[in-house]
Amino acid sequence: MTARTLHLPVAAAEHVDHLVEYARRGERGGYDHAWLPETWGRDAVSVLTRIADETATIGLGPSVWNVYSRSPALVGQTAATLQEISDGRLRVAVGPSGPAVVEGWHGESFDRPLRRTREFVEIVRTVLSGEVAEYDGEVFTLGGFRLRCDPPETPVPIEAAGMGPKSVELAGRFADGWHAIVLTPDGLRDRLSDLERGIELGDRSRGDVPVSLSIPAAVSPDGERAREQCRNHIGFYVGAMGTFYRDSLARQGHEEAAQAIAEAVANREFDRLETLIDDPLLEQLAIAGTPAEARAQLDRWESIDGLDELAISFPREADRADVRRTIDALAPGE
Repeated sequence: MTARTLHLPVAAAEHVDHLVEYARRGERGGYDHAWLPETWGRDAVSVLTRIADETATIGLGPSVWNVYSRSPALVGQTAATLQEISDGRLRVAVGPSGPAVVEGWHGESFDRPLRRTREFVEIVRTVLSGEVAEYDGEVFTLGGFRLRCDPPETPVPIEAAGMGPKSVELAGRFADGWHAIVLTPDGLRDRLSDLERGIELGDRSRGDVPVSLSIPAAVSPDGERAREQCRNHIGFYVGAMGTFYRDSLARQGHEEAAQAIAEAVANREFDRLETLIDDPLLEQLAIAGTPAEARAQLDRWESIDGLDELAISFPREADRADVRRTIDALAPGE
């Protein structure tokens, strides 16, 4: 059975209290986990600390922390602390993000993202084990220290995000889970073969690496309004966040559409998105419509073989009422 989780919005929250509210609403609705993206707004650590303190059962964690803005040792320390605060409810997802954020916001060189992610995962895992962290890698070299506090009683899964074949293979080989985004059902199935190759290379089993897909969702009595929000959201990712999402969509057989979307967004021709991301393509990338339409789409996604967790995320234009309505309409108990 596919678990249902939340990807908390980074836009529809005028205050940290609203993010806490969404997590608590998700907990009441039966969602298994509340993921918090970290972009260029609020930091995930502070918000997750509040959420841990004001919830009781829902899992929590960042998806994702990029592997450039914090050292792996610091991520290990932070994960150990959050695991203690949350009484064992933490999962951590890391990934390279992309040049737009890493270079444009953090001022770091987007260098060797796959190698850096692999070493990052390995070091964080060592730190959380409580053993002395001795590491001599191609990117990181460190040694002589261990956690000054006891390691977590409940191990913290260290999961990895990825879209391309090699990054997904890396997740299968080294991480405790794979976080996917901007994938169609067929695109997800293609990447699952890359994941399985990594699992084989790592001499692991499929159960060691659960698959989580984040999908934008909007539910409204006005189904067209919901679809417009998701179109604009997908257009932003494909057209304004560097080449990674565009390349991912192109790999999935939509190269012409990906290029046209990027050009439309670059030229601020947002009215073209209704044609470029038509209803058939939108249904391959989002859940959008009236409550009845959205629940039918949700069922189709959760029936995909190999998908362990569907993370409901929210379009950038969603307001607080939109987020609440979508959480409630797609709650597992509904």
